[in-house]
Amino acid sequence: MYNADQLAHLEAIRALTHRYGLALDTFDLDGTVAVFAVDAVFDCTAFGLERLEGHDSIRAFFEHNEQAMASQMHLFANHIIAFDGPRAAHGTNYLLQDGQTKTGDRITCLGLNRDRYVLTDEGWRIQERTITPLVPPQLEGY
Repeated sequence: MYNADQLAHLEAIRALTHRYGLALDTFDLDGTVAVFAVDAVFDCTAFGLERLEGHDSIRAFFEHNEQAMASQMHLFANHIIAFDGPRAAHGTNYLLQDGQTKTGDRITCLGLNRDRYVLTDEGWRIQERTITPLVPPQLEGY
């Protein structure tokens, strides 16, 4: 199914999403932005949020996240990844996000990420992430 090189790339892509979750949950803004390609798109419109384009827009979104959230946890699972060429792939993964805002509101999201990945000189990066809810999200106070 996959050759040895592809297996290493699969693990690198999965690790990319896991590093993203850890950076989010430790409020590491640079680490959060670093998982995205410089010209990446992050589409959160299905949650009533923004469509972000490029590092500056993504950074501004997650700066708001740092200002709003007191604590949070992101879990990613059920990765399915397919290669579109030696430097491109696409896939899906599930998101479970739970947290509390600094004002005490509970934020919960169960979603599906649809991703496109690109292999850059720095390693694999998310080129495009579109997130859609699998159940109605709880975002009041965000």
